Amino acid sequence: MKRLIFVVFVFCGINCFAQKHTPLPHGMVFGNKPNDIAPVPATKIEALMGKKIRQSTAVVGKIITVTKEQGGWFEIDAGNGKVIAAHFKNYNIKLPEAIEGRTVIVEGVAQRVLTADDLQHFAGDTVTGTKQHHEKVNPKARLTFEVWGLVVDK
Repeated sequence: MKRLIFVVFVFCGINCFAQKHTPLPHGMVFGNKPNDIAPVPATKIEALMGKKIRQSTAVVGKIITVTKEQGGWFEIDAGNGKVIAAHFKNYNIKLPEAIEGRTVIVEGVAQRVLTADDLQHFAGDTVTGTKQHHEKVNPKARLTFEVWGLVVDK
């Protein structure tokens, strides 16, 4: 009896390990399918934005890592050591880790991170009371991208 149970467990274990994971197919869509707008390479998104803080666009880039599967949190390589942190607008999207290293087309809103001009909060006036706080773009800050839809390209 013990041998029979052992044999059953061995065959079940072999069957589980024998399953092959199929790679994500080209054209697989997560979220909404991106529109037919011409996508911009992720390396050129900052130049496209210029001085704008937010820009609705489509971007082609390579996914570096999937930070969290639920909600679709991931990072896209923006070239020159820069990274674009991205997440889906719809939290119900589950992005598999198998997408790491794949080239994708994402559509959504690119946004720069804003900081105060003196890197302090807006709690009150300064000592003189004349200096006004202005928001400006930090050139070293990462871009964030709120994704509406993603398509696996390569």
